[in-house]
Amino acid sequence: MCFSPEADLVAGVFASAIAVDAARHLSRRSDLLLVAIPAVFGAHQLIESLVWYGLEGAVSRAVWRPAMWIYLVIAFVVVPIIVPIAIAAIEPTWVRRRIAVSVAGGFAVAIVLGFALATGPAKARIDRHHIDYTVDIPHGGVVVSIYVFATCSALLLSHYRSVRWYGVVNLFAVAALVIVDQTALISLWCAWAALTSIAIALHLRGRKPTTASGPRVAAIVGP
Repeated sequence: MCFSPEADLVAGVFASAIAVDAARHLSRRSDLLLVAIPAVFGAHQLIESLVWYGLEGAVSRAVWRPAMWIYLVIAFVVVPIIVPIAIAAIEPTWVRRRIAVSVAGGFAVAIVLGFALATGPAKARIDRHHIDYTVDIPHGGVVVSIYVFATCSALLLSHYRSVRWYGVVNLFAVAALVIVDQTALISLWCAWAALTSIAIALHLRGRKPTTASGPRVAAIVGP
C-alpha cells in the first residue's frame, strides 16, 4: 500500500499503543527512555499526517508548516540522541562502554542537523508514496552515514537478542531505501522504525528483572 496521511495515522496509533504496552511492563527506571522510543515514533507519524494533509490542501499552512518543522526536529535531533542513550541505559557497564561511541555519534549528528535546520530553508512535497523533505545539509552523505551508525550500531551492540534484531531489521530497511529511493529515507524509515518498535515491547515483556550477563543496571546512564 502506498503511504498516505491515513497510513501515517495508523502507524502513529500503532506505535503509540506499543508504547503504552511497553510502559505497562516497565520494571525499572533505566527502561524509561526505551519506552520513550515507540512513543516518540508514534507522535512522529501522527505529526507527519498533518504535513500530508497540509500538502494535499486539507489543512492550513499555519498548521502543517509548524508540524513539518516539529517532524524534522524529531527526525534530525531527537531520534539520533534518544536511541543510543536509551540502549545504553538498559545495558551493563561493560556494554555501555562500547555504545559510548554510538552516543557520541548521535550527539554529533544531531548538532550538525540541528544547525542545518536552524540556518537553512526546509521544504516538503509529496513524491508518490512518501513525503520528500529537502534540507540543505553540508556533506550530506557523511552525515547520513553517521546518523545510521549512531542509531543502528547501538541496537546491534546490545547484549539483548530482541534489541539486536530490532537493529538488524532497521539497518536492512535503511540500506534498501538508500538503494531504491534516497528521497524516501527520512519519511519511510521513520515509519518503518515506528512499526518495528514492537520489538521493544516484546523485549520488556520477556525480560527478567536481572540478566544472566551482568548485574542489575542501577541508573539511566552512567558508570
